[in-house]
Amino acid sequence: MDIKGFCLCLIIACIYLYGCKNETKNNEVQKTGLKNDSSITANSYYRFYAGTRDKFKIWIVDGAKIRKEIFNEFIYGGNSERYPFIPEDEIWIDNSISSEEYETTLAHEINERNLMAKFAMTYFDAHDSSLALEVKMRNEYLKKCNEHEAALPKVSPTDFDSTQEIESLPEMIKLKNIYRIPFGERNGINIWIVDGYAVRRDVYPDFGFSGNGYAYHFIPQDEIWIDGSVTCEETEYSISLEQKERELLMKNISYDSSYTEAVKVSDSMRIENLKKIQDQKKIIPINPPYRDTGTGKEGN
Repeated sequence: MDIKGFCLCLIIACIYLYGCKNETKNNEVQKTGLKNDSSITANSYYRFYAGTRDKFKIWIVDGAKIRKEIFNEFIYGGNSERYPFIPEDEIWIDNSISSEEYETTLAHEINERNLMAKFAMTYFDAHDSSLALEVKMRNEYLKKCNEHEAALPKVSPTDFDSTQEIESLPEMIKLKNIYRIPFGERNGINIWIVDGYAVRRDVYPDFGFSGNGYAYHFIPQDEIWIDGSVTCEETEYSISLEQKERELLMKNISYDSSYTEAVKVSDSMRIENLKKIQDQKKIIPINPPYRDTGTGKEGN
């Protein structure tokens, strides 16, 4: 084959591969319902829609990207009174923070925003007030966790097939300094943020960042545990996975099958979340990207 023939074959092959790639992409779009455009890239500050709290839409966002492209001092979270590039009906939480810090950070941002909007309070005063709120919440969490842990009976440090990974432990143990944050209730199941490091050190080394009472005998059967080191962006996916896995294990379905089906639930959640991101308006950076004094626009 001469050089012209080789080049012609190469061009034809490239056209064919490009067509196959587009066909694959189009098939994936039809399968998932996602838009085949650049809207995810345009809205790439958004990572996970966490529902509403009070009157605000809560979005977990890409903190590193915001620090790089909008404001290099954005940490933990933000609100529209402090950061005017944030839509007024939204509260942003940095995806860098852990599940353990999510509730206190969210309460901080809502309180800070309201003080600046209602009383034209300076950011620094509103921030200090919100830090005081955090301290109060942390002490309340500590009390609830200690009371809950003290009331629990001894548990078996084993998993669903009775594997005990720390041989030196007795058959039944008392949980100590495991619980960190009460994270609410879902369909009668109590969600707790726990100290995963302590679980792996003192109870079960293969505790994989989340669990339920039917997969692990040391977790009460009406509870789901989320490791405090899991990012806030992954928390809800982990909760949904554990809910489904628990539901199937209760029906005596094997662990492997239960886990496989549960992963499908979290995968579907990720697709639905991407659809929500695509519907968001593009964020336009504003200069300056912050306020030192609230607007007071909601004051009487």
